[in-house]
Amino acid sequence: MQVDGTRMYRVKAVAEMLDVSVATIYRAIESGALRALKIGTGKGALRVEADAITEYKKSCQQAALASTTALPEVA
Repeated sequence: MQVDGTRMYRVKAVAEMLDVSVATIYRAIESGALRALKIGTGKGALRVEADAITEYKKSCQQAALASTTALPEVA
């Protein structure tokens, strides 16, 4: 996945880049794991900056690594 550092992405585009569902991205935004900007008034539109995607990927990689290293060994 390559992101342009100055670009802002729609939720659907982020989901496609990461090969996950749109609902997964919305949950990440709602939980605070993925930073997003609300553009406009009322419902508005969510946009995700490229650096936020990079940070989210790193945090996911760290979580995955931590979960695999925390597994007990099977005898």
